[in-house]
Amino acid sequence: MDTTILNNIKAIQIESPVDKIIGQLKQLIIGGQLKPGDRLPAERVLAEQFGVGRSYIREAILKLEFYGLLKTSPQSGTYVAGLGINILDNIITDIINFNKDDFNALIEARYYLELASAKLAAERHTDADLREIKKAAADFENKVKRSGSAVEEDMVLHIKIAKATKNPAIESMILILIPDLIKNIVENNVCGKNRSKTSVPEHKKIVKAIEDRNVAAAEKAMAEHLNDIWQISKAGFEAKKLIAKKQ
Repeated sequence: MDTTILNNIKAIQIESPVDKIIGQLKQLIIGGQLKPGDRLPAERVLAEQFGVGRSYIREAILKLEFYGLLKTSPQSGTYVAGLGINILDNIITDIINFNKDDFNALIEARYYLELASAKLAAERHTDADLREIKKAAADFENKVKRSGSAVEEDMVLHIKIAKATKNPAIESMILILIPDLIKNIVENNVCGKNRSKTSVPEHKKIVKAIEDRNVAAAEKAMAEHLNDIWQISKAGFEAKKLIAKKQ
């Protein structure tokens, strides 16, 4: 079979609940039902209307907040940002397409973000941060021993490390990248069936380096932990180069 045909076939994309929520909010904005400055209904109300769990609503709002399309005030709720309709339309379309087009690019972005996260966590963590990081690592290990897989616990650990950076931008970016990437990696068995077990000692090295406030060791331990997917990302980019040369 001509491999160029296969190279030009794209996988069918299944729209996630979060993308559907963002898409419907986009239509409300474009249609004028939601205008810049309008307040969104409460999370509970939105969850009931969309027929999904509140976690999906939170993730959609988080993504839109990160791109500056929504503004949240603890006292008064979440509002549509004061941007023009055309700007809102184009940015929301980009957000929906984000994380579908280039898995390798997302892996690369995550890799560098996680290295920065580990370094800053080692430098800036508080005692409370360290307790949460240690608890997350222990929860991951215990879940792996019980069931062999601990996807959610893995997410929590990386998010706790990001929180310890005291950099809201890094934390927000990791919150956006981590869930989809880890789920994709696990569901497609990207790193092998025993990856969770081998992650346990790697996590311990990362946590120890953070506890010791050893910035260089924290970066090195995180790089070693992410090396498998980093190599996959590099291989993906090389494959794209070869395909581009042949075309």
